[in-house]
Amino acid sequence: MENLAIEATKQTPKVSFDANNHVLEFQGESYPENMAEFAEPIFSWLDEYLEQLVAQPVTVNIELIYFNSSSSKMLLDLFDKLEEEVEKNGKNITVNWIYDADNDSAEEYGEEFQEDLEALTFNLVKKNEK
Repeated sequence: MENLAIEATKQTPKVSFDANNHVLEFQGESYPENMAEFAEPIFSWLDEYLEQLVAQPVTVNIELIYFNSSSSKMLLDLFDKLEEEVEKNGKNITVNWIYDADNDSAEEYGEEFQEDLEALTFNLVKKNEK
């Protein structure tokens, strides 16, 4: 399966899905004007990837500096999809929510996402200030 790579723009994060190493990453800011258009190739790729995934552990790293409400909804949809794969299909998936030590709102959002998830491993990872 081919990897998915979407370069960051002013309004969208860098998205990197490495099918061979089983690492999915979102990095940057996310406030696209058309979330459906941005998310469609991500979820299409993810559906195909999860379908062929057997027992390999998957790591999802999310490091968003800023995101808007439509991005938050997209993240919830992503987490729901991943949690369903863990619950129904026994997939081994870990999400790392990476945030800067001085970004209280990112930490709070991570805590809220974490509270909503039961089966999916969801880690809060604080980056040290530079």
